[in-house]
Parts: sequence; C-alpha cells; structure tokens
Amino acid sequence: MNFITDVCGEIMMFFQNIGQEFYLNFIKDNRWEYIAKGLGVTLEVTFFAVLVGVFLGFIVAIIRSTYDKTGQLKGLNFLCNVYLTVIRGTPVVVQLLIIYFVIFGSVRIDKVVVAVIAFGINSGAYVAEIVRGGIMSIDQGQFEAGRSLGFDYIQTMIYIILPQALKNVLPALGNEFIVLLKETSVAGYIALQDLTKAGDIIRSETYSPMMPLLAVAVIYLTFVMMLSFLIKQLERRLRNSER
Repeated sequence: MNFITDVCGEIMMFFQNIGQEFYLNFIKDNRWEYIAKGLGVTLEVTFFAVLVGVFLGFIVAIIRSTYDKTGQLKGLNFLCNVYLTVIRGTPVVVQLLIIYFVIFGSVRIDKVVVAVIAFGINSGAYVAEIVRGGIMSIDQGQFEAGRSLGFDYIQTMIYIILPQALKNVLPALGNEFIVLLKETSVAGYIALQDLTKAGDIIRSETYSPMMPLLAVAVIYLTFVMMLSFLIKQLERRLRNSER
C-alpha cells in the first residue's frame, strides 16, 4: 500500500513540475507570444523563400537543359554552373552571414528580406537540379511533336515539356520545401527572431531549456508531418491520374 501511495505521489509531483514549467515558460509574462511571433516569421520566410527558389530554379533549369539539348546559351550555362557549385558547396548559414554582413553590411535592410533572399538563393540551386532532371527525363519525341505542331523551342518548352516535367518532379519539390522549412532555423544567426530563436529567448529568461526547445521541436515536427501528408496525397493523385 505504501508503494502504491509513493508511486501516486511521484506521478502527482511529476505533473505538478510539468505544470510549473509550462507556466514559467509560456504563461508567465506572456512568453508564449515569443513562440507565436517566431512561428509567424518562420512561415513568412519559408513562403517567400519558396517563391524565390522556384523562380530561380526554373530559370536555371531551363538554361541548363537548353544547353544540354541544343548547345546554345553557353555563357549563361557557365554562370549557372558557377552558381550551383558555389551554393551547393557551401553551408547555408555561411551564405546567410555573407549576405547579411558583407553584401548588405553597409545598408539598413529588414532581416526578414535578407533571410528570404539567402534561403531563396540556396533553395533555387536545388530546385534547379530537380527541375532539370524532370526536363531531361521527357522523351526527345515530345520536342519533335512540338515542332510538328509549329511551335518554336520556347513554345515547346512552355506548353509541352514543362507541364510534364513539373508533374514528374512535384513530389521532389515538396520534399525540398520541407528541407527549406527546417533550414530557416539558422536565421537566428542574424538576430532574426524566428521560431528557433524564440525558444532560445525563453530559455535565456527562464534558465529552463527543456520546455521551450521541446515546444519548438514539436511545432517543426507538426508542420513537417502536415507537409509530408500533403505530398503523399499529391503523389497518390498523380499515380491515379496516370492510370
């Protein structure tokens, strides 16, 4: 009987400690607002970085695939190769610091804009290779079919090749967006108060690292699971449309 009482007491004590930790880290002084604002910044940076990355990625992919198929745009293809080599060969946090402290070091600029540019440029390099792979996977006969319809190369690419390539690479693009969401966690290096930085601020005020950092991890995990679910639904629909 004493054993059961001791166990129940330990359980009650555990939940009391959890409640106190929750109050200290999130309720007291409205510290939950750090998390809410940080999440908003993270989603904002991710959303606009995705747009920048897709825009750059498609341009680079079209230039490189055009060179591979026709031998044209040699100079632009060289620049694209330099871009891909530099961006994929250096850590994203180093790129972020260079853009903030070196490129924009002498001007006043919103940190969110800097983060969007840095993560967008980084993502664009990976999107470019994903899209280029999709374009190169399209049978050469599709280009010939476009020519037989009276399309020039650009029209063939826009109306025939890119729609098919995009359908093939959508799941891979979705996975790239998941990676991008997690990569934004290093935005705190330029003092941008994103989700990860918000958890670190709470930790520094309460000297209790477990609760805020676990909360940040759970939020990231939740959004990644949501995106993964949407990607699986998309893949299922694409498979069904091919039948």
